[in-house]
Amino acid sequence: MQVIDMETVALRELNETLHAQTDTTNQTKWVIDNPKGAHAIACGLDAPIEVTVKGSTGYYCAGMNKQATINIKGSAGPGVAENMMSGTVVIDGDASQYAGATAHGGLLVIKGNASSRCGISMKGVDIVVHGNIGHMSAFMAQSGNLVVCGDAGEALGDSLYEARLFVRGSVKSLGADCVEKEMRPEHLTLLADLLERAESDAKPEEFKRYGSARQLYNFNIDNAY
Repeated sequence: MQVIDMETVALRELNETLHAQTDTTNQTKWVIDNPKGAHAIACGLDAPIEVTVKGSTGYYCAGMNKQATINIKGSAGPGVAENMMSGTVVIDGDASQYAGATAHGGLLVIKGNASSRCGISMKGVDIVVHGNIGHMSAFMAQSGNLVVCGDAGEALGDSLYEARLFVRGSVKSLGADCVEKEMRPEHLTLLADLLERAESDAKPEEFKRYGSARQLYNFNIDNAY
């Protein structure tokens, strides 16, 4: 295991070291000490390595992640796991706004709460939030699964495409074209798997499913001005 202390190593050097892992070393486990809220930690990784960040991070931690497993032992600033392609990102604390934005794949687990716009424009990622999420979450979400073990804020799933939303608690309001849908056996099976992978003890039967009413897919002359 390699330990990098950001008291003495600059952010650029840190990320260059992680990016060069497959070329210069066979180390697969890394620990980052003293992150002190730095931005863009462990961005753009493309190797099956495990990175543990011992503290809270700033903007865009784990952005564009591919293959790596990144554990944040604190909270994360805006845009964590933005545009993630694969791999796993686990946050022990809270996540700021637009967590998992535009992410195409992989698993994002937030063990605390997520702020506004969680999963905005998600494109295939699985996101599991143990706590609550803020307003406008899953706005224009195209595919993937957003699981919320707590409550959801205003305008959930506004202008939703085909992403699946599962909420155990209350929903303050649904966004345009988002409706409650039937929870079928295949959804319970999917949800059980996601909850297990996210280490949540919530039960699939406690959730409601929300999705697109598919009323915004086509142009309607009555909506023109």
